[in-house]
Amino acid sequence: MIDYELLRVIWWCLVGVLLIGFAVTDGFDLGVGALLTLIGKTDKERRVMINTIGPHWDGNQVWFITAGGAIFAAWPLIYATAFSGFYLALALTLIALWMRPIGFDYRSKLPNPQWRKAWDWALFAGGIIPSLIFGVAFGNLLLGVPFEMDNTLRSTYTGSFFGLLTPFALVAGLLSVAILLNHGATWLQMKTDGFIEVRARVVSIVLSLAGVALFVLAGIWVAFLDGFVITSAVDTLATSNPLKKEVAIEAGAWLNNYRDYPLTLIAPVLGVVGGLACAFFSKKGNAGMAFVSSALFIAGVILTAGVSMFPFLMPSITMPAASLTVWDATSSHLTLNVMFIVACIFVPIVLSYTAYSFYVMRGRIKNDDLDQSHTIY
Repeated sequence: MIDYELLRVIWWCLVGVLLIGFAVTDGFDLGVGALLTLIGKTDKERRVMINTIGPHWDGNQVWFITAGGAIFAAWPLIYATAFSGFYLALALTLIALWMRPIGFDYRSKLPNPQWRKAWDWALFAGGIIPSLIFGVAFGNLLLGVPFEMDNTLRSTYTGSFFGLLTPFALVAGLLSVAILLNHGATWLQMKTDGFIEVRARVVSIVLSLAGVALFVLAGIWVAFLDGFVITSAVDTLATSNPLKKEVAIEAGAWLNNYRDYPLTLIAPVLGVVGGLACAFFSKKGNAGMAFVSSALFIAGVILTAGVSMFPFLMPSITMPAASLTVWDATSSHLTLNVMFIVACIFVPIVLSYTAYSFYVMRGRIKNDDLDQSHTIY
C-alpha cells in the first residue's frame, strides 16, 4: 500500500489533472455555445458551429462527472462544505448545463426563426454561466470561504450568494470566461472555414490578449491579498481532522510557494506564454497550434491557482483553523489507495476513448454537410 502522505499529494495532482482535462475538453464546447450568437450570423452558420461540437460535448461531460466524483471520494469534507456554501451557484450551473442537451436536440426541430433564436440564447447561457461561475468559485477560494466547523466536523456556511460576487472574484470569473471562450474560438478555427473561421480568428486574438491581461491583473492582485499559512506542526500521516492545526492569515502569503520552490514559477509563465502564443498562432492562421496554445493557457491558469494555495484546498476566512488542506480533508488511507488503483485503470481508458473519438471525427464541418445526414443537428 502506498504511503498515506504520498497518496494525499497524488490525489491533489490527480484532481488537478481531471480539472484541467475538463477545462480543456468541455471548455471548448462551452466556449462555442457562448460564442454562438457572436460568431454565427446566419442560421446555417450557427448550425455549423453546433455540429463542430455535436460529436463530442456529451463525451466531454465524462471529465466533469469524473472530477466531481473524485472530489467526493478523495475529499469528502471539501464536497460537503462546497455544496452547502456554493449551493445556489452550483444549482445555477447545473440549470445552465441542462440547457445544452435540450438546446442541441430541440433547436432544429422547427423552422421557426424565433424558436431557433430562443434556443441559441439558451445555448449561450449554457456556455457563459458555467464559465463565469467556475472562475468566481476559484476566486473565492483564494479570498477564503466564510464557513465554520464544530467539534463533530459539521461545517456551517456563514456567507451569502451575493457575498461571493466580490471584485476579485468577478475578475477571476471574467478570466475564466475569456480563456474558455477563447478555447472555443480556437476550436472553430480548426473545425470550420469561410466567414466563421475568419471571425473566430479575430475573436481568439482579442480574447487571448484579454485573458493574459486579466491573468496578470489577478496575479498582481493576489500579491496583495491576505493568504493563509499553517503555523503549527502538521502530521501528514494522521487521520483527517481539520481542527488539529493553527492557521494564520498573512498578506501576500499565496506567493510563498513560488519563493520557496522557484520551479513552480513554470505554472504562471506557462499561462502567460500560452495565451500570447495563442494570439500569435491565431493571427498567423495556424489553428492547430492556436488550439494547443489555448490548452496550455488553461492548464497554466489552473496550475497557478493550485500551486498558490497548496496545501490549502478550501481556506476559511471566518475560522482559519478549520481551513481544509491536503493533509486533513482527505478520505482514509485505504479509500485513497483503492481509488488510485481504479484511476490507474480507468483514466487511461477515458483518455484513449477521448483521443479516438477526436481522431474519428476529425475534419472541418461545412455548409454542405448539414444536408447529408439525418443525425446532424
